Amino acid sequence: MAKARAIIKRRKAVDNIRKITRTMELIATARFRKAMDRAVEAEAYTRKIAEMASDLGGSSPSTLHPLYEKREPAANALLLVLTSNRGLAGGYNGNVLRAAIRDYQDLQAEGSQVAVEVSGKRGQNFLKYRKIPVSANYGHFEDKPAFHEVEVLADRYMRLFLEGKIDRLDVAYTRFINTAKQEAVVRTLLPIPTDDPDAAPKAAEAKAAPAAAGAGREKAEYEFLPDAEGILQELVPVSFKARLFKCFLDAAVSEQIARMVAMKGASQNADELSKNLTRQYNRARQSQITGDLADIVGAAIALE
Repeated sequence: MAKARAIIKRRKAVDNIRKITRTMELIATARFRKAMDRAVEAEAYTRKIAEMASDLGGSSPSTLHPLYEKREPAANALLLVLTSNRGLAGGYNGNVLRAAIRDYQDLQAEGSQVAVEVSGKRGQNFLKYRKIPVSANYGHFEDKPAFHEVEVLADRYMRLFLEGKIDRLDVAYTRFINTAKQEAVVRTLLPIPTDDPDAAPKAAEAKAAPAAAGAGREKAEYEFLPDAEGILQELVPVSFKARLFKCFLDAAVSEQIARMVAMKGASQNADELSKNLTRQYNRARQSQITGDLADIVGAAIALE
């Protein structure tokens, strides 16, 4: 009987865990939908303004904004790592941190002095364990990053770049492609790339014909009024802010997807384990009943 009671106790514990993981899955699903709506709403604006800045910068090389200035080799680099404050998100944080470590080591190999800033407690703890110095920690970015909060960081990064205190800004984050695919990437946001891969419309990629495979997006022709330099002075900083904000939005969506998938898998495993424990309990109970019947029959025969 003791074995059967132990199985019942364990099955109750598994059922309780299953309730928790199922609840966390539902919460992550709700947060994912809200975060995805924000990311989709910002995507078209971010892509279009990136296209405009790229086209203007490429068509008027003599009036390039200082944020386009490439400094090679980059003596001082800044690496921003976007992770989560909470765990239970599968390989979400691990993938980002591995990509960040590779970039950190590559920059050091190139002779750059690398300063690291981290958003999220998971990244902070990991880098502390790896004994990598972190110059700034941000723990206030949750699943709803606000533009005005990201704008503060963007203004500081642009100021540091223009003052020559940093020569390069890399951001390690999880890029949201669709609900079935997210990838940990490291993107260089400063100097602003003139050939940003995210600037090309996704619709063009989806409708690309075999004959046009590999063909780039045609740059639009612009008339500058009053002049290209004045427009770039206003447009380029806005483009950089939008790109950095998009990184935070992608990270928020990808985190909720990873947590949703992880909790769904945990719930399914708990269901399967509960079924196995139920079968074990039934076998143990059957064995106990058979033994009791054998004892009764044996006692009855002995009394005859």
